[in-house]
Amino acid sequence: MKAPNALFDDMSKKLAEYPELKEMIHSILFQGKKYAYEIENHKVNIGKMFGFLAEKQGMVSVSNRIFEMKLYNLLSSENETDSRIFTVADMEKNQFVKDGILHMELVMQKFCEYFEEIYANADDRFIEENGRRIFLMFLKPIINGSGNYYIEARTRNMKRTDIIIDYKGIQSIVELKIWHGQEYNRRGEAQLAEYLEYYHLKKGYMLSFNFNQSKKTGMRQIKLDGKLLIEAVV
Repeated sequence: MKAPNALFDDMSKKLAEYPELKEMIHSILFQGKKYAYEIENHKVNIGKMFGFLAEKQGMVSVSNRIFEMKLYNLLSSENETDSRIFTVADMEKNQFVKDGILHMELVMQKFCEYFEEIYANADDRFIEENGRRIFLMFLKPIINGSGNYYIEARTRNMKRTDIIIDYKGIQSIVELKIWHGQEYNRRGEAQLAEYLEYYHLKKGYMLSFNFNQSKKTGMRQIKLDGKLLIEAVV
């Protein structure tokens, strides 16, 4: 069994050697793109050979959760050194934990504020492709050492992704999505409420990336089916 750092270094070297494989994995993890599992495809074949990729219902998937989290951390860490949002989260991280409890509502609120400040001039295409990565970069220094997160594979797509955060045994669910109209948003709220029921949770969080010129950014609360949904719009 390789030590964690050795595994991380080994992955980094292989992805550097095969940038086309790196690009495929990045788009699967951060953008929710789907690829048919065709072993004749050079990228798929190389990913399978390294143990990074596997077949799931005819589609390409990261082979297991341990590799998935290593790849998430590896691909996001490449941008940490020059990322203002990572830096500000690292500097302010102590405010988010009180008495050993991660205060997710404050995490969402501050992400909104910092996102608006840092990415005010970014174009829509950049945000659409990188919004999930940006949020995870903000989250990483806050929970580092005491918590972890994973992406729910069933909801990872171009429109919606659910992140399950586990901080000292307490779970929080954050739904990340691209705004596609009010009706789609209402369906997302209902889906999150059902998901919270499955996890026996009363409160959940939504992060919406909205590109409408008339959008209203900030925080709001929705009560639905006995659940409290806290939505942040950027």
